Amino acid sequence: MVTLLLVEDDPTLGGLLVEYLTASGYHVLHAQDGEEALDYLDLEPIDLIVTDIMMPRLDGRELTEQLRSAGYTMPILMLTALEMISDKKKGFRAGADDYLVKPVDLEELELRLEALLRRANIHRDHQIQLKDCLLDETSLTLKTPEETMELPRKEFELLYYMATHLNQVFTRQQLLDRIWGYDTESDTRTIDVHVNRLRSRLKHVTAFQINTVWGLGYRLELSE
Repeated sequence: MVTLLLVEDDPTLGGLLVEYLTASGYHVLHAQDGEEALDYLDLEPIDLIVTDIMMPRLDGRELTEQLRSAGYTMPILMLTALEMISDKKKGFRAGADDYLVKPVDLEELELRLEALLRRANIHRDHQIQLKDCLLDETSLTLKTPEETMELPRKEFELLYYMATHLNQVFTRQQLLDRIWGYDTESDTRTIDVHVNRLRSRLKHVTAFQINTVWGLGYRLELSE
């Protein structure tokens, strides 16, 4: 199930969106503003964010800028009552992936979210197809034409996260923060250990590979 973080300070609209999106098959977390949204990000992985712009404490644009600066790459859709092109430009330049003007058409919102998830290679059932291989998050397995392998949880989470962002380079610190959390006592060498274990475990898999980008980190790429 896709985890969606809704950031909306209007209790009426927020309640309506939570009810609708939950019925549509999302696991929905509801934050009242950007500061509360950051707290949620420390608690569990978020696949997708829908955020209002005008909010107290930390608004939607500031939240988006902070997330992008910190290396978060999940799709972000902004909700706003503002219709000026200049306002939309500010949202996109902050790092938003899409924009929807209030009043929100619920069916249009769902269609836009599905499109964002497709582009991010995130699936409602938390399965990712990598050529002839299938990553299944519910069972922590990698299915190849020859076998089904159950992977240790952290190795699976590392592989799955990179698979949702194919060809994107991640630093060791970004991966550590995302998979182990900001309060972990582990250091970035943990990433090297887990990548090496994955490479050894999957050395016979030809559909994809985890490549080292020297001086930066790692990225997952499909084989040609």
